[in-house]
Amino acid sequence: MTSISDKSGAGRSLLEARKLTKIFGSLKACDGIDLTIGTGEIHALLGENGAGKSTLVKMLFGALQPTSGEIIWKDSVLTVTSPAMARSLGIGMVFQHFSLFDALTAAENIALSLDEKTDLNTIAAKAREIGQTYGLPVDPDALVGDLSVGERQRIEIIRCLLQNPDLIILDEPTSVLTPQEADLLFVTLERLKSEGKSILYISHRLEEVRRLCDRATVLRHGKVVGQCDPRQETAGSLARLMVGSDIHVIERRPNEAPMAQAALIEVNGLSQKPRGPFSVSLHDIRLVVKPGEILGIAGVAGNGQGELFEALSGEVLQERADIVRIRGKDTGRSGISARRRLGAAFVPEERLGHGAVPNMSLTDNLLLSRYSTDGKVFLGGGLLRLLQQSGLSLAAKRIFAQMDVRKSSENPDASALSGGNLQKFLIGRELDRNPSVLVVNQPTWGVDAGAAAHIRQALVDLARSGSAVIVISQDLDELFEISDRIAAMVHGRLSDSVPIEAMNMERVGLMMGGADPASVHVSAGAA
Repeated sequence: MTSISDKSGAGRSLLEARKLTKIFGSLKACDGIDLTIGTGEIHALLGENGAGKSTLVKMLFGALQPTSGEIIWKDSVLTVTSPAMARSLGIGMVFQHFSLFDALTAAENIALSLDEKTDLNTIAAKAREIGQTYGLPVDPDALVGDLSVGERQRIEIIRCLLQNPDLIILDEPTSVLTPQEADLLFVTLERLKSEGKSILYISHRLEEVRRLCDRATVLRHGKVVGQCDPRQETAGSLARLMVGSDIHVIERRPNEAPMAQAALIEVNGLSQKPRGPFSVSLHDIRLVVKPGEILGIAGVAGNGQGELFEALSGEVLQERADIVRIRGKDTGRSGISARRRLGAAFVPEERLGHGAVPNMSLTDNLLLSRYSTDGKVFLGGGLLRLLQQSGLSLAAKRIFAQMDVRKSSENPDASALSGGNLQKFLIGRELDRNPSVLVVNQPTWGVDAGAAAHIRQALVDLARSGSAVIVISQDLDELFEISDRIAAMVHGRLSDSVPIEAMNMERVGLMMGGADPASVHVSAGAA
């Protein structure tokens, strides 16, 4: 790791942070951070979950006020009192957790972020133009509540670009994009750089950092531990600097479970009409997952992955009970709790609001997901109630330890955790039950390399212990790393699955586009 000066690879200084510090109670989230961003550069901000990245950029954007230190913008020391002030200065930000209203259209959400009143038709036209120019297509009239996570990300980026900022802060911008979409975004960012714009780029995808960024500043435990030219590093050397040690290599030992065993989860002819004007219909989906295996499901955002998850979890019931079978039981007409009592577990893609109630503590969120299966342990009254609360606390502590969940207090609200740490908690909450069936949507979205490796190994270990695991993911590297078979969602249809030994990136890309001749059927049975 070669240290470089702040002036390397950049023009004059656009923004500087000097000894920037933020303290929450007894936690020093940012500890004397120095950072310089030059004009016309793409600067990576790296660090594992809880390293202080989000706290730092929130101070730069005015969403948090520093405990001490200075921010220098265009050679002037100033106090960024609010995001509105940051935008007026020319600082834009796209958050990892979206700040969109589900009940409003894309254009209406964009209008709320603009300081000047602008006609909605004008906003819609500008959004379409920017979307087409930068390869971020979006329907301005679509209700946000009906859009996929990837489509919501596009809205966030477009409304930031509409403000014509000098500095754009991007927090995990490709975490919900396909490789093709990410490539288009990189073209956009290179163009913005050539126009003299600066970009502060937060990502756990180290290969894209090496490809895109001019410089990198690395945080660990709230402090700067290094700077480098990422193009002169390897993904491994960057990861080691982030976490202070080598990253765990996934061990995907062979599945030794007899394939003659009965399936643990089956879907038989699942067809479903769209639930809203912009949701996706499902067409004759069939899949079988047996003990010991992981079925990976790839696909471009918005092709029915969310609708499939809702059908598998019981959030949306089916016309016939036999359409979904779990451990040999017809469950198509059974809700989430009934499926959980059969040994199934579910982790949705949206952490806050879907996976967890933001303003409830972690133990209360644990209780919400476990009351139907562990009610005798976690519920009751009197002295028994106290003992049961102790059991709930012990379960939470076990999850914190097993998944290395880092938090600022003993039992904080879900919204107080960084995105990666909340994801580790949600995955651990389900793994703690040792489920026989696990369905997880985007398991490592926004999670650092070390935590992602931990989660992926946990999924592999669960499968090899005899469970059936379905992983819906837009991270193709992840699917290749852990899956035994891969299928693809295309316009609400599920392709045949292909054994991982016969799969490559080109083929999965064809499958995602519906062009693979070997996967024209709409099923995902065991190979």
